[in-house]
Amino acid sequence: MTTGAQSPYPARPRRSRLRTLLPLGVAAWLVLEIWLLTLVAGASSGLVVLLMLLAGIVLGSYVIKRAGRRAFRNLTETVQQQQGGAPVAPGARPNSEGNGLTMLGGLLIVLPGLVSDALGLLLLVPPVQKAVSRYAERTFERKLREAAAQSPLGDAFTRARMRHPDGKVVQGEVVRDEPGSDPGNTSQGPRPPLTK
Repeated sequence: MTTGAQSPYPARPRRSRLRTLLPLGVAAWLVLEIWLLTLVAGASSGLVVLLMLLAGIVLGSYVIKRAGRRAFRNLTETVQQQQGGAPVAPGARPNSEGNGLTMLGGLLIVLPGLVSDALGLLLLVPPVQKAVSRYAERTFERKLREAAAQSPLGDAFTRARMRHPDGKVVQGEVVRDEPGSDPGNTSQGPRPPLTK
């Protein structure tokens, strides 16, 4: 007999495709890397594989260190410009593009394996970096729009930042006109502003 009673066990939400396929992809990648390393070791010797892995660690570390220094130098220059009162251009610096992807490429080179080394070296090529960064930016913006559309808050974040036509932010505070509307509120004095 069926009643209208709810089940004591709520339905589990569906797992996303990424959460389902990511462990399988990582396992397949690891098996491929080990197979390729054993193939190279069989064709040459174990010493060659060891030297390749050590060279990958050294090269990847150098790439990561260089990209990190460049990013830190750009950060200190920007902070010094702001402290000096000089206007900072809103766009990115021309020599700072791809620091994150360069670091990711260096990390892939450091990881042991031939496929990760090839992907890391590919990420060091500037046209590939630009294409990957454009794709990642578009994907991030699309996911952000989808999340905002599905959110119960809707477009509250865009409504919270109301601006005048001249570009100035409208400051405001909450004022209660009805005395005694809140039974727990016994103080009738003015409230401090929300921001200073």
